[in-house]
Amino acid sequence: MTPKQILDSFSETLMRDERILSPQERSLITNLLQHARAATGTSAETQEAVTRVIAGAIGETVAQRAFAVLGGSIVDRILQGSAFPQSDSASTRPAEFMAGPKQPQTPGTAPTKQPQTPGISPTKQPQTPGISPTKQPQTPGTSPIAPAGQPQSPGGLVSTKVVSGSTVAAAERPERLAANCVILDEFLAPQELAELTRFTLEHEAEFQRSEVISASAEKGVIDYDYRRSRVLMDLGQHQEAMLARIKSVLPQVLQKLGMEEFTIRDVEAQITASNDGDFFQFHSDNGSAPVTSRHLTFVYFFHREPRQFDGGELRIHDARLQDGVYVSEGTYQTIVPQQNQIVFFPCELLHEITPVECASHRFADSRFTLNGWLRQ
Repeated sequence: MTPKQILDSFSETLMRDERILSPQERSLITNLLQHARAATGTSAETQEAVTRVIAGAIGETVAQRAFAVLGGSIVDRILQGSAFPQSDSASTRPAEFMAGPKQPQTPGTAPTKQPQTPGISPTKQPQTPGISPTKQPQTPGTSPIAPAGQPQSPGGLVSTKVVSGSTVAAAERPERLAANCVILDEFLAPQELAELTRFTLEHEAEFQRSEVISASAEKGVIDYDYRRSRVLMDLGQHQEAMLARIKSVLPQVLQKLGMEEFTIRDVEAQITASNDGDFFQFHSDNGSAPVTSRHLTFVYFFHREPRQFDGGELRIHDARLQDGVYVSEGTYQTIVPQQNQIVFFPCELLHEITPVECASHRFADSRFTLNGWLRQ
């Protein structure tokens, strides 16, 4: 067989695999091509150019998805034939993203997105971290509420495969932690984003008030002076889908953050809805005993279009070690929530969510995130 015949045969096989192209996507592509060819008043050269652009985009998407599916299959076979212990894994899903440094933008403005290598957001603004509408920011370690996120939930934990063969050993705490993150744009496919948004709106009644974890107890407590939002802990199939996508880009993310690969022991994930006046004072995600094994934080932004809220910026602080705890140096990176964007950063970094402004007060107009933590 010629190379072209081999590729054509391979393409036929991929076309029948719904992990590569779903029936809805195939139907959409067919309609696009038919409209491109049937357009009246269009020259043959223009029709050919349109078809070529569509074909190129399809080919790139199919290649990325096929790579993810075949790569996962090969890893499974290697592990099955090795002596390494295996745990239940999430189903393999495709990685399809554009990534690059994100500059802070005025809320409500659409960013210009170009395919880039995953990057670190360099912009820092020297400002005083004042965020709570009811009281001044607290220094971590001085508040009776340790800044550490959410209580565990059976629906928020997933056993995953090993990312590398060994767990990262605990290192000495550095004197200074520089604000550092990786931002990836267009993280989910449009259909996945639409399904996640629909799922979130359909489960409004199941959202509960956010909690923070006490330094002396495993159960969370509600403190409206420290955090205000609502969360959904049961994400259905979206948790596995997000985890699979995260795992597909994790090696690049860790490299950009200067972190070593590590064994993922557990995963926590939740959907957070932030509406008018909601916020989260600056904190770290692994600052108390129940959550010390949290290693990497991820925050995926999504919302209804057009966006009906302002604020809700994620600020990641530069911090220094003072009396055994990290305190903000007063400078930070600002990430303005953008549709279909995900941010990764080490769990020990201090960060905050500025107050959200949502004039309608409607749940559907909230600032939504699918956020969570990889534990080692």
